[in-house]
Amino acid sequence: MSSRTPVVIAPTAFRQQLLGTIPRLRRYARSLVFESAAADDLVQTALERALAHWHQFDQRRDILVWVLSIAHNAYMDDRRRHAHTTSVEPLDLQDGPDALAAHAPDPGLRMDLMAALAKLSVEQREPLLLVTLEQLSYAECAEVLRIPIGTVMSRVSRGRAALRALLDGHAPAPSGTRGLRRVV
Repeated sequence: MSSRTPVVIAPTAFRQQLLGTIPRLRRYARSLVFESAAADDLVQTALERALAHWHQFDQRRDILVWVLSIAHNAYMDDRRRHAHTTSVEPLDLQDGPDALAAHAPDPGLRMDLMAALAKLSVEQREPLLLVTLEQLSYAECAEVLRIPIGTVMSRVSRGRAALRALLDGHAPAPSGTRGLRRVV
């Protein structure tokens, strides 16, 4: 017997819809993990899980939101499994996501943006990318990340402010720290 994964026969209509999500899924994965090979692995994992569980897809939902949710869960599973932070060096960013290269002709600007995104916490980066890059609504983003819509709005707002500060050359205070104020 072979140790291969069993073949899943999903309906043609579902497979066509799933194929349509690949470009946006790849763009989101590449902007989330900053490394082409790891992003491609995440996309493959998300697509495999979607195909394996095609029967759980509710046709009333947007398939992109469903697949992005699967990708998010796979990413979080991988983060929990490895439980350490990977730092990204500016020289490594030169091989960054192809999608960003097409929209940012200035390589310095692209590198600054990628470095600033890498400095954001994952909690801020994920909703910021889903809302701005993937143009999901706050409600769709909340569904993908399985967090309340108010939390999405707050994280996007804080993420935008932090990104703006980083790009302006002002590093924000580390998350979870606030300036102390003495009250007498």
